[in-house]
Amino acid sequence: MPTTPDRILIALAALAGGLGVAASAAAAHIPGADSLKTAAQFLLFHAPAILALTGLAAAGLTHGIVTRIAAAALMLGLALFSGDLALRALSGHALFPAAAPSGGIVLMLGWLGAAVAACLPVRR
Repeated sequence: MPTTPDRILIALAALAGGLGVAASAAAAHIPGADSLKTAAQFLLFHAPAILALTGLAAAGLTHGIVTRIAAAALMLGLALFSGDLALRALSGHALFPAAAPSGGIVLMLGWLGAAVAACLPVRR
């Protein structure tokens, strides 16, 4: 049975996927919206990864805590990176200075965390 953090991660990943579809559609209709297209791609690429990590943790196939932290890092990095790119494309304003690069770094740390979680022994 999924835990509350798992349910939150699943819901946020599903929201990211839906936002990715919406951003893709919007980018197709806005000339020169390359940053919005990039935001959409990141949302659509990372949403299934977050779902997969959450499923692996819930199934006990990877180190649960580390895997959930990695999934949360991907979610946070995705919100910062894609959120900043989308906000810039749609309003011309940044989320905050260096939001996109900060989000990119958090995304990389999330992927590193996923690799570490896969290598750690799982308690049965």
